[in-house]
Amino acid sequence: VTGASRGIGEAIARTLERDGAHVVGLDVPALADDLEKVVSSIGGSAIAVDITDPEAPAQICDELVAKHGGVDIVVHNAGVTRDKTLGGMDEERWTLLMEINLSSEERIDDALLERDVLNENGRIVCVSSMSGIAGNAGQTNYSTSKAGVIGMVQSMAPVLAERNATINAVAPGFIETPMTAKMP
Repeated sequence: VTGASRGIGEAIARTLERDGAHVVGLDVPALADDLEKVVSSIGGSAIAVDITDPEAPAQICDELVAKHGGVDIVVHNAGVTRDKTLGGMDEERWTLLMEINLSSEERIDDALLERDVLNENGRIVCVSSMSGIAGNAGQTNYSTSKAGVIGMVQSMAPVLAERNATINAVAPGFIETPMTAKMP
């Protein structure tokens, strides 16, 4: 579970553990202490990694294989908002958000599949957003990234089906989390 140190990611990690999974939580090194608290409270494992780092997919795969023999369920939950109208959006705000919310998921999935780390009958679940379906004023970058997640899932579904695996997206609406609490 990416973004597992708080909010929706923490809730997903706790629910998966409740239902019998050994959870491997991922989050950025700056949140390593929070991540460790969450995963230790549920008997899980932590990987403190910046998923936008070009080396992150290999590091994630290495740890999943070495410590767990692979992975059954991947939940791409990590995400950020960097709201601004499109006319006022600078390139850095756009690029950072796309890297976290969309591109990192694709790179991680590619590595998991290339290295056969996703186990037989594996599941990949991507957290999109209703903003990716209906858009949202002042969130062109966020809405675009979450629509991209939906498109990625649609394009990857046949590839995963050939491997006896699935990929799906869920699109929650507005949920009060520390991330959304910062929104005006």
